[in-house]
Amino acid sequence: MTIDHSPRSLVPAAIRAVTLLLVSLGLAACGTGPTIAPSPMPDEGMGMVTVVDALGRTVELAAPPQRIVVAGKSSLNILDTLYLFPAAAERLVGFVAGQQKAGEFLSLVDPAFEEKAMLAVEAGPEQIAPLRPDVVLLRSSMADKLGKALEQVSLPVVYLDLETPEQYLRDVVTLGQLLGDQARAEEIRAFYQARLDRVNAGLSGLEEEAKPRVLLVQYSEQGGDVALNVPSAAWLQTAEVELAGGRPVWVEASPAGGWTVVSFEQIAAWNPDQIFVISYQADPAQVVETLRADSRWAALRAVGAGQIYGFAGDFLSWDQPDPRWILGLTWLASRIHPDRFADLDVRDEVTQFFGQMYGLDEATIEEQVVPRLRGNLE
Repeated sequence: MTIDHSPRSLVPAAIRAVTLLLVSLGLAACGTGPTIAPSPMPDEGMGMVTVVDALGRTVELAAPPQRIVVAGKSSLNILDTLYLFPAAAERLVGFVAGQQKAGEFLSLVDPAFEEKAMLAVEAGPEQIAPLRPDVVLLRSSMADKLGKALEQVSLPVVYLDLETPEQYLRDVVTLGQLLGDQARAEEIRAFYQARLDRVNAGLSGLEEEAKPRVLLVQYSEQGGDVALNVPSAAWLQTAEVELAGGRPVWVEASPAGGWTVVSFEQIAAWNPDQIFVISYQADPAQVVETLRADSRWAALRAVGAGQIYGFAGDFLSWDQPDPRWILGLTWLASRIHPDRFADLDVRDEVTQFFGQMYGLDEATIEEQVVPRLRGNLE
């Protein structure tokens, strides 16, 4: 569903936008502090909600938000996390449609998902305000580019990081407080913590020198040109490798920022023990077969030893700061140290994850999720 831009719908929206701006300017003139008030009047008796977001800001709402918009870049990570909570289906009113299509998966969780308002990645206050959100959820990296503009028209913003395991679990707690469902937040946290504890227990006693040197590389091809990239040392992908008992070889080459382009010559110089290939465009397992057939790659230690794998995924790759990162970590541990996780069944992990985290029944998982599994799962 797209936003109705007819004159009939734009008049109330324009009045509302002007009103919000005037209210914002009035509050600024009065020296109002950091407390952020929701735009619609809440039902009485619902109770004030106070959260501290990823930027350390205290955000106060007069009631749990009933109209939520997820905006800005990397919004799919927020969307998928929001839908871990049952209330998301009825409270989400709009979201940004990026390159990775949210509806392909979330329509399984929320049959009415395609009826939500879809916004462009560059959507600003003019497009967001007509949706009358009680709160807008943004990645913290969007604070300067979009967040300040939203706050200037009195649209409350809550920032999330979702970039490391610690930040992820913290932000889940924040969402639980925001939605008034702390019990569900604790269920989610416990699910993740149990798997983190299991991986940690499986690696107990492992000496540093016994950890293989691991390369995690993103492979992309466009117009016949191949690009190889490694993630930032501060990103979740690096943390996944470390938590799974590997030693990432690329951290000095990519200490900060985003993806860093590397050459095959650099990869050959690293000559890692294991290679994990990410592909957001094609099945990583097929990419791995292509690399195996390349004489240059075949000369690498990892490839010669059969230690090159396509990173696992389903609708999305499991390496991203999406709820699936716990599947990625679990799968990585079983590939990096198969002897220590011999009893781990990845298919069973998939069933538990989509069942407990998204409420999908086994038949739906088998019919809709399992056929989408990709990479070298086994």
